[in-house]
Amino acid sequence: MIFLRDWKALGGRERRIVVAAFLGWTLDAFDFFLLVFVLKDVAHAFSVSLTTVTEAIFLTLASRPLGALFFGRLADRYGRRPVLMAVILLYPFFGFLSAIAPTIGVFLIFRGLFGVAMGGEWGAGSSLVMESIPAQCRGFVSGILQAGYPAGYLLASLAFVIFYPVSGWRGLLMLGILPAFLVFFIRRSVPESPSFSQRESRNSPNLWALGRKCWKLALYATVLMTAFNFLGHGTQDLYPTFLETTHHLSLEAVGGIAVFYNIGAILGGIVLGTISERVGRRRAILLAALMVLVVLPFWGGADGLVSLAVGAFLMQFAVQGAWGVVPAYLNEIAPPEGRGAFPGVVYQTGNLLASANATLQSFLANHLDGGLRIALILVAGLSSLAIALLIGRGPERKGQPLHCE
Repeated sequence: MIFLRDWKALGGRERRIVVAAFLGWTLDAFDFFLLVFVLKDVAHAFSVSLTTVTEAIFLTLASRPLGALFFGRLADRYGRRPVLMAVILLYPFFGFLSAIAPTIGVFLIFRGLFGVAMGGEWGAGSSLVMESIPAQCRGFVSGILQAGYPAGYLLASLAFVIFYPVSGWRGLLMLGILPAFLVFFIRRSVPESPSFSQRESRNSPNLWALGRKCWKLALYATVLMTAFNFLGHGTQDLYPTFLETTHHLSLEAVGGIAVFYNIGAILGGIVLGTISERVGRRRAILLAALMVLVVLPFWGGADGLVSLAVGAFLMQFAVQGAWGVVPAYLNEIAPPEGRGAFPGVVYQTGNLLASANATLQSFLANHLDGGLRIALILVAGLSSLAIALLIGRGPERKGQPLHCE
């Protein structure tokens, strides 16, 4: 199999780096998605509206660019590995504190701080991986790395099904402390990237000089990542609530469907990431965006447990298929001297610009006939169309050297 061949092409050191970055992003997403299953519980506990609680998602997403810039600059100066360890300690800590927050105000503050740490993880992890593996393995590994996000969603779904009935929402969020233990593995088994090691005696480049050099590229990548984030969060964050409120499914059915569509998401990321090594990054992303548009009527109009599950599976296969190409694409187009910061900053700035997604969808559901169903369809359709149009105008640098191989 192609996947097995690509995995075998990696050495032991490279595999440990991939595993560490994958787990870092998986457990980051695990902490984030635990909340989407208990939005109604949090609203009830603090006697506020669901829209108010969705501000926690907004704050998490909106604060991620700050973390990407701050920790990305540290990664360009001090190395990818120590920064990755730092953020993997920080985001579980703030996730745990949000579980014991006494008021909605304190809860929102901790979710914002969680977002800062979360924003630093992706840039440090993706640059560490992409600078450490052979060029011909980037597509496959990109898919694996980005599959960590739906894998985290999958783990959160399982945790919800298994632990929520006995732990409640606070106990469920307390599970977010578990990722901190990954630091022990990274400290013992993961080396610094060869690219950074070759230039570790040099200072990181001036931020303003770097901005003047690549502002057009950064603007394009940010707009593209905004569309990506509207697509990703627009099909994920309120989907469990949609299943509960529109289709009146039980908690067990919602958790089961979430597990199923996240399996599709993981497969989509790996498959399209691997395909991108053959057809190019842009064509693979375009293919996935067109798949979203084809699946959209079935996904949005599905009724019945089986139809809902199949539609969600196909949708997330396509959505995360597009996302599976992103780590390789952003690292290949990034300026070498700012690779620790550039991918994470444009990615998380896109998150900032799309951070009102949950609140926007909640607003649309309250003011349009069709409720959440129409809100989900509108956001997914428009964002996938935007990705298809934007990616055709972007650079293609598949195989761009990232370190001396």
